[in-house]
Amino acid sequence: MTYTGSCHCGGIRFEVDGDLDGAMACNCSICQRKGSLLWFVPRDRLRLLTPEDAAATYTFNRHAIRHRFCATCGIHPFGEGTDPKGQRMAAINVRCLDGVDLDALPVHRFDGRAL
Repeated sequence: MTYTGSCHCGGIRFEVDGDLDGAMACNCSICQRKGSLLWFVPRDRLRLLTPEDAAATYTFNRHAIRHRFCATCGIHPFGEGTDPKGQRMAAINVRCLDGVDLDALPVHRFDGRAL
């Protein structure tokens, strides 16, 4: 299935393909503050509909994940990184997807603080 999503102001818009069967809530220092619910997909399944430079980037700690956000409205629609096997991944904030019933989505809790 193809989902569409955006930041609040629409400065970052995207499409993502996949089967959204759950999300992850992480309690690391940034995810806890953002309140995002993450869905991980291969990076090539994420297509930006706005220019790449519309998304600002924040990294911290090991600088392994590029947290992408809108410099205008501040919303974090996705992040980019690699999985343990070295594959490029995107972490989609499902709260930024259009038409998703968040209450019907199973959420897995991940202890990111422990890393």
